[in-house]
Amino acid sequence: MFKPNFGASLHIFKVEIGGDAQTTDGTEPSHMHYPDDQNYFRGYEWWLMKEAKKRNPNIKLVGLPWAFPGWIGNGKNWPYDFPDVTAYYVVSWIIGAKQYHDLDIDYVGIWNERAFDATYIKVLRHTLDRLGLNNVGIIAADGQWEIAHDMVVDPYLNDAVQIIGAHYPGTLTVEDAVSTGKKLWSSEDYSTFNDEIGGGCWARILNQNYVNGNMTSTISWNLVASYYEQLPFGLEGLMTAKEPWSGNYIVSSPIWITAHTTQFTQPGWFYLKTVGHLEKGGSYVALTDRMGNITIIIETMSHDHSVCIRPPLPKFNVSAQNATFKLDGSFNDLKSLQVWYSKLCTNATKPTLFTKKAAIPVKDGSFTLELNVDEVYTLTTLKTGQKGSYPNPPESQPFPRKYKDDFNVRNPPFSEAPYFADQSGVFEYFTNTSDPGDHVFTLRQVLTQRPITWATDSYQAISVIGDYSWSNVTITCDVYIETPDTGSVFIAARIDQGGSPAYLAKGIFLWVFADGTYKVTADLLGKIILRKGLSGVRARHWHTLTLRVEGCTAYGLLNGNLLFKDVLTVGPMHGWVAIGTGSFEFAQFDNFMVEAEVTDT
Repeated sequence: MFKPNFGASLHIFKVEIGGDAQTTDGTEPSHMHYPDDQNYFRGYEWWLMKEAKKRNPNIKLVGLPWAFPGWIGNGKNWPYDFPDVTAYYVVSWIIGAKQYHDLDIDYVGIWNERAFDATYIKVLRHTLDRLGLNNVGIIAADGQWEIAHDMVVDPYLNDAVQIIGAHYPGTLTVEDAVSTGKKLWSSEDYSTFNDEIGGGCWARILNQNYVNGNMTSTISWNLVASYYEQLPFGLEGLMTAKEPWSGNYIVSSPIWITAHTTQFTQPGWFYLKTVGHLEKGGSYVALTDRMGNITIIIETMSHDHSVCIRPPLPKFNVSAQNATFKLDGSFNDLKSLQVWYSKLCTNATKPTLFTKKAAIPVKDGSFTLELNVDEVYTLTTLKTGQKGSYPNPPESQPFPRKYKDDFNVRNPPFSEAPYFADQSGVFEYFTNTSDPGDHVFTLRQVLTQRPITWATDSYQAISVIGDYSWSNVTITCDVYIETPDTGSVFIAARIDQGGSPAYLAKGIFLWVFADGTYKVTADLLGKIILRKGLSGVRARHWHTLTLRVEGCTAYGLLNGNLLFKDVLTVGPMHGWVAIGTGSFEFAQFDNFMVEAEVTDT
């Protein structure tokens, strides 16, 4: 991903500034759950940014909020009413990156794909400058191009924004954006399966975002498909690494398509004016470092082999052609160019990815290429390119059918436990110091206020784990309700929804409540009640819950004693297992264990 002249050799790395809310495939914890809480070690982004910098010290770092902790909105789902507070929150993340991790953040965004507020952007710029962070550029507004019109008529807003960033622009920009004279970025793009069509999408937009839209940067969402495949946008990273329990990973075509550009250019290079479309379809760009080097990237991707998930792609035709290129000026005297080549194919034929070919001779500044459909060429004066090799990854393995975690292994700290994927709320390692008994180290749901959401977050907190194909399972977990009278927790099986639609999840949920009751429901909302009764559960005491689901029936145990049996299940017959709380409230979990079997049902 990051090592120069090896693989994708990325120039820019953009991370989410965690806001405690669902942001597509899960929640990312904030560095400030509450106004008096600051912790710059939560989540994986700090670690990953440091790993990126180790490999490429020159990589540019970008932070963007998708959501915000609830306290920022003071009860409203809106972060702009108190712009100084929101700016303080974002700038504290930038300062924490430097103070605790020696990371210099180069750019920061506003609010992913949501409304922008000109006053807030100006306050953010003022706050950055006042604290000596003049070098941190603001990217706005990470939606469409609407902000460009406001920048044209508002010079103070125009001065505050360094980069105009748009998401999924379809390679097109607008006149207002160009007239600002600002750098234009496709600050989120791709979001496409990392198969051969995904590689074709990536090849086409990397070139045509500049050819058609003057965009000098294109940022892929996302980096690595390292989340459960059945969550939204499964397999849509540049590569796949979705089995941390096995270590299996798959290096996909978008990695090598990226290399065609990133291994032979750098931030600070300049696009030449002579870029454009080829006569029979496809496009070409040329860049120079103004120190004698030139890189030309050519793509001939066909329509059906380069469709991105969004936006819709108008029909066009590409056919085989000979293309002659003429190098003028200082490049007229070049004798040859290094050549790297890829051919993206259908499943019936094997692709050729990032292969070094013989150098092409240049005579009187001119050379001709025979171009076929669905090809990518890089022609360059640089000789540093490399198709980095890597050992064969471990074999793919399903999630272990018997899995347990006592949460005593706490690495990394202040983050979710391995393999748990928080879909609403934040579940963190916790050290229990108040009469813990046998439960010193636990997993705790730590939010007590609904965050400012980006998606349609659930009002319950839920974290899923396991294999989506699981049907017959037994789940056991120790639970501790911290909120008297109104608190509640659940364990669940056959969860069929995650990501933004997690609030619609169906399955089999065993709930216990601080008022001494229980219920079994077929949905996270708790509206489809299959059984209810008394349990004797009390807040601030540990209890052991067991849920067994087999075929079309379920039974449950409380502290080893039968709580209910022969509940007829409805809804999905397979899915993840889960733990959670009935609202945003403190609650703890310990000694989680699941045993599963897969059926053909």
